[in-house]
Amino acid sequence: MTNKKKLNKDDWRNATGKIEYSMTNDYMFRMVLQSNNTVLKGLISSMMHVALNDIENVEIVNPIELGKHIDDNDFILDVKVMLNDNTIINLEMQVTNYSNWTNRSLSYLCRAFDNVQKGEDYNSAIPVTHIGFLDYDLFPDKLEFYSTYMLQNVETGKIYNSKFRLSVLSLNQIKLATKEDKKWHIDEWARLFKATTWEELKMIAEKDKVYSEAANSIYVQNSDETIRAMCEARQEAIFHEQYVQKQLKELKEAREEAIFHEQYVQKQLKEKDERLALKDEQLSQEDALIEQLQAELDSLKKNEG
Repeated sequence: MTNKKKLNKDDWRNATGKIEYSMTNDYMFRMVLQSNNTVLKGLISSMMHVALNDIENVEIVNPIELGKHIDDNDFILDVKVMLNDNTIINLEMQVTNYSNWTNRSLSYLCRAFDNVQKGEDYNSAIPVTHIGFLDYDLFPDKLEFYSTYMLQNVETGKIYNSKFRLSVLSLNQIKLATKEDKKWHIDEWARLFKATTWEELKMIAEKDKVYSEAANSIYVQNSDETIRAMCEARQEAIFHEQYVQKQLKELKEAREEAIFHEQYVQKQLKEKDERLALKDEQLSQEDALIEQLQAELDSLKKNEG
């Protein structure tokens, strides 16, 4: 059972300073979206480019008990949403780069697309979209803000199946938002997720009621001791993962440097051996020449005598 303070809708407006747990914390991300359907609906509207008036209902189909501890075997914080009873959307916040996102996201997408009931026609498959909110650049050599991928013919560009879509929002590249992104306010959602102070969040909240709802939900969840404990646990887990990744990276770099040094030493030794072999060959040739000359000299002396 969560420990909640008695709050009113305007308490967040008086908050100042650092937001302890923002929506880049995947547990906070899940809690805010699960506890506030208005925020969930607004986010889906923007990310899917669907007008609010065309959204009849959005429902999270994999809810978790708010504040409940999740063990390692049950730790699923992606948010699976059913839109208008005919579209599946998977939302996932990811701040650590495990270098496996493309495979991971495709796995989630394929599982969600496998939704045809036994005996039904495959045309009854419900469209699925996986949306990743990444706090790092997926493809550093091709920076984008909001990108969408689909199966298509590599020669003609023909879409193979429009029911299968994967989108990625790079929270670090808001400056690259296109006119279309801004039209659907995707850049504002990214700023809301990245906001680290209440002052930043208030500036965003002034722009639309849905952001105000989100700000209030973030405040409410940050005021719940049990939710905070879970957010802290997730944050510590992420810090540990990042530390381990850093250590692994340093060890790999050290190993690569050692291998490079060993290869360099071996190359130097090989070149030295080759020079010594060449020198030995030159000495052998010189010895042979000396023997030849000595033989000629001996022959001349003998003839003179």
